[in-house]
Amino acid sequence: PAETRFGENRMVLALGEETPTAMICCAFNTKVPKAEEDLFTDTPMVDCNTAVFYTIWSYAHGAGRPMLFEACNYILDHFPQIRTFITLSPKTNMAHRFHTSNGAVVFRENDSTINYKYQL
Repeated sequence: PAETRFGENRMVLALGEETPTAMICCAFNTKVPKAEEDLFTDTPMVDCNTAVFYTIWSYAHGAGRPMLFEACNYILDHFPQIRTFITLSPKTNMAHRFHTSNGAVVFRENDSTINYKYQL
């Protein structure tokens, strides 16, 4: 629901001027989440050091990659305390191919998810 995607430590970013070509959901946290329920705690931004990407979708072929990196650049510019960029991803071949082809490494495999880490 929208109310869980927005908050002091959660945001949705879009790529595109008038019509989005891709969107990404991000939660800021103090730790790397293992499951979806770990994302939605209200943590003050001043305490957060980790950006967690948990949903990315593309309306145009190939827009996911630039969306991800534009989101990272935006976060680096606006939230200097954030130094870790991680995902909470499903255990699918598609997610694995997407993240590893964009430079991420498997950080941790959880019961039902995988965390990919981006080095920026």
